[in-house]
Amino acid sequence: MNSDPGRDPTKQYHDASVRVRYAETDQMGVVYHANYLIWFEIGRVELMRALGFEYKLMETEDDCYIVVVEASCRYHCSARYDEVIRIRTRIAQAANRMIKYSYELLRDSDGRLLATGSTTHVICGKDGKPKQLPQKYREKFRSLLLEPATRNESA
Repeated sequence: MNSDPGRDPTKQYHDASVRVRYAETDQMGVVYHANYLIWFEIGRVELMRALGFEYKLMETEDDCYIVVVEASCRYHCSARYDEVIRIRTRIAQAANRMIKYSYELLRDSDGRLLATGSTTHVICGKDGKPKQLPQKYREKFRSLLLEPATRNESA
């Protein structure tokens, strides 16, 4: 998590980095658009790891699968081969059966905003049926929320 002691407390996020690989680009060295969604996944998995738990253990130990039900991405500027991309991930909403993440992708060298987006997830068991997120995870996700109003209990 953003652990700078002098940080702004309203910035509850986690940063992860990736370097653009050649295989992720087109012939002109520009990143193919679908790779941004892969980077969103890296961001959310690393955010969970920073919170002290692993997604794979959520599946095996607690029968909790975080299923994507909606994804959006707004492209602002192209990413290119060999650039380091900072994936800034936040928890936008955390309810009993749903989590919404928001993302900013930034070029590490100059901080330029490359893309913004979000993903919404429903918690399901291995049988594919929605279920409640166990309290131990809910508490950690909700600790990162910026606005108490987004702590929707009903979903």
